[in-house]
Amino acid sequence: MPKPLYLVDASIYIFQAYFSPHLEVWGEDGRDLSAFLGYAQFLQRFLRQTRPEHIAVAFDESLFCGFRHTLYPDYKSNRVLPDPDLERQLFACAELTAAMGVRGFASKVYEADDIIGTLAARYRAQNAAQALVGEAVSIVSRDKDLAQLLRSEGDHVWDFSGSLRRFHDDIVRQYGIRPSQFPDYLGLVGDAVDCIPGVPGVGPVAACALLQHFQTLPQLYDNLSEVASLSYRGAKKGAELLKQHQEIAMLSRQLATIVEDVDHPEEPFSSIESAHLLWSAPQPEHVADILQRMQLDSIATERYLALLGSLTPTTPAQGFAS
Repeated sequence: MPKPLYLVDASIYIFQAYFSPHLEVWGEDGRDLSAFLGYAQFLQRFLRQTRPEHIAVAFDESLFCGFRHTLYPDYKSNRVLPDPDLERQLFACAELTAAMGVRGFASKVYEADDIIGTLAARYRAQNAAQALVGEAVSIVSRDKDLAQLLRSEGDHVWDFSGSLRRFHDDIVRQYGIRPSQFPDYLGLVGDAVDCIPGVPGVGPVAACALLQHFQTLPQLYDNLSEVASLSYRGAKKGAELLKQHQEIAMLSRQLATIVEDVDHPEEPFSSIESAHLLWSAPQPEHVADILQRMQLDSIATERYLALLGSLTPTTPAQGFAS
């Protein structure tokens, strides 16, 4: 069976390490290296375990400057920009990714989710054009929002650290909706993590009942008169509540929808060919240079480099052409 395309949500693993009370690493210059080393260890462990053929890593660089913030200024307003020390580590994570033979992408307009969504859509389209079947997409993240990208039976969201893979049916069992309904679901219930407002007074139970009956938010708003006949608590007054907050519900849906068709000459991920997502051999000298510039101590550096010797792809890539 062919290996899936692995699409890694880098921020999950960078910030997991940065905020972990169990991982505190300091460089020889006394500066924090927790985020960098945590991500570096994750990436090496992931490559060793999966031996991927096609892989890409998506980084987030659009906080407060992406298109969603333009649509809704309060979007992710609970976040703060990285301080200079964390910013330095984020840059080093991206640089290390390339040195490890993996394509990395970032954007000032689109989020990592949109990069992953567009790469997945392009991969599927290119496979379909070549009549390839059974090629799954593995989204390496624990972010539930990415479930909306699941299409085929083999597609899944993989919480690598938690050793948990969630397929289409797992999402249905856990949330009571299909993966493709996630934008509609979040349009109703909102998402406090990303400051997406949703409809006040509509919770998960009501949202599931509505989407099981109407399937999508536009269909719901085209048939508001039917809401009162549903069996969820509050259905009698549901139509009026939904009508009152229609604009914010549709905006919330738009904010929660992952873009899968980015097409812009300044966004390399929007035109990449699958052949250019092949994992290539790590470059030990480049990796060593990054570790030394970050002033990781000599013992940790030697240990990391020693493990690179046997870390080689089964399908060697021909450089990083784009």
